[in-house]
Amino acid sequence: MKNNNAIKSILLLCFVVFGFVSCDNDDDNPAPIDEEEVITTMNVRLTASGSPVTLTSQDLDGDGPNPPEITVSGNLVSNTTYNGSIELLNETETPAEDITAEVEEEDEEHQFFFTASGAITSVDYDDEDGDGNPVGLLFTLTTGDAGSGTLQITLRHEPKKPNDGTLADAGGETDIAQSFTLVVE
Repeated sequence: MKNNNAIKSILLLCFVVFGFVSCDNDDDNPAPIDEEEVITTMNVRLTASGSPVTLTSQDLDGDGPNPPEITVSGNLVSNTTYNGSIELLNETETPAEDITAEVEEEDEEHQFFFTASGAITSVDYDDEDGDGNPVGLLFTLTTGDAGSGTLQITLRHEPKKPNDGTLADAGGETDIAQSFTLVVE
């Protein structure tokens, strides 16, 4: 009986040892990591019949202690539709790296989300990725009657697509988010 128990114990020990030895945790072909972009500057250009209005968020210290510098070059005209475009830059590089091209190239992994309030009545996508889902580098913005409004722009990396166009349904990680206060006259 003692021999049987000893043999069983030795066999159990062998199975445990071989189990640990046979497990290989090395991954010779790891999946490539698609890291989030470093974005220090977002330039939004709104063009209607007159001079374009530019909205800029520039945060040269990134996640550092200083808040981004926000500028709006002018007021918007009431009851007008603007064609919008977004340019993204990484100005920690010299010369500045154009992140817009990377977002265009990886459009299925990115989407801008727009939240408008007040005198900004709507924002609609004007571009799509290869699967027909919105991206948001190009958009239209429509103003209502004179007043003030807020436009929040958020870029999500690897969002759920398709989604309902809201941040609540977006998923993914935020690459950049900025709110702009606008005057409509």
